[in-house]
Amino acid sequence: MSTAPTVTGPASYFPSIEQKYGQSIQHWLTLLDNVQEQPHMAQVAFLKTQHGIGHGHANALVAYYRAKS
Repeated sequence: MSTAPTVTGPASYFPSIEQKYGQSIQHWLTLLDNVQEQPHMAQVAFLKTQHGIGHGHANALVAYYRAKS
């Protein structure tokens, strides 16, 4: 029986994001600091176009970033 809490929501994507793109989650969150004044979808577009992140992963990172702010 596992006592570790189950990760849900945007953070549930974090292991696959780190594996696929080879950078820590903190790396991506720090990049989002550069576009923190932009709307949600503009931040998603920034990750997709400037850094090659897929839409679902970019959306999860932005949702997590905005929820923490």
